[in-house]
Amino acid sequence: MARIRVGLLPSASFMVGTLPVPKYSDAEKTQFATDRETGAKLMTITLFFMEEDRAEALKITVPETGLPNGLKPGLPVMPVELFATPWARIFNGSLSDGIAYRADRIDLLTPATAAEAA
Repeated sequence: MARIRVGLLPSASFMVGTLPVPKYSDAEKTQFATDRETGAKLMTITLFFMEEDRAEALKITVPETGLPNGLKPGLPVMPVELFATPWARIFNGSLSDGIAYRADRIDLLTPATAAEAA
């Protein structure tokens, strides 16, 4: 799969939507998904992405080791090393497709750094 680095405009901002939850590697949710290189448990966090005149919710996979303490909905954050991977699969004769997002870490932004990023 081709990983594509996500380029963000200087006006881009992110806000925590939901707290991180564990990512599972099986449908029964018995096996935690882990990073292939480090073995760290993977988590999924929903961030609200705002850029110019658009906004959307993105589910982003992040290693547990890349999540700061103190995350809560509404806080300004910035994903670091954000990549997008297009995917598609056929299940029961129906095509499903989308984009999977992955970041190395999530940085908390203080009000000062959030203003500088805007």
